[in-house]
Amino acid sequence: MTKILLSLHVLAAIIAIGPVSVAASMFPPAARNAGASESDTSTAATIQLLHRVCRVYAGIGLAVPVLGFATASYMGILGSAWLIASIILTAAAAGILVVLVLPNQEKLLAHITTNGTIERSHTAQLAMYTGLFNLLWAAVTVLMVVRPGSTTGA
Repeated sequence: MTKILLSLHVLAAIIAIGPVSVAASMFPPAARNAGASESDTSTAATIQLLHRVCRVYAGIGLAVPVLGFATASYMGILGSAWLIASIILTAAAAGILVVLVLPNQEKLLAHITTNGTIERSHTAQLAMYTGLFNLLWAAVTVLMVVRPGSTTGA
């Protein structure tokens, strides 16, 4: 049962966090393209879609820590160092997404729809925040799979 719960948690993380990671990574280059071609409405629609995917899956991603806490509680490992590190990294990743990535996407989207052009520095900064978000989630995923020091046998 423990292996099933862990597998479900990792699967939920991949399903919920994977799309937001990919869409957020695709947003800065798509925004650059939209800013470069003012008359092309398909690129503007693309960045609107990518932002919508990020927002929706950010909400769905809230289920991942809830499922993680339930699994950890069932397994009796809430005090494990690797789990505490995962919780801290998850909170940091969520903070970066909510405070830095999504608001900057909204600013760029609004700027492109009103002005049509954007500065490369704005997309570069967003790409940096997105990369940090993705790096934190990769670290959490590794911790969830490897579970250093775990004695649960799962």
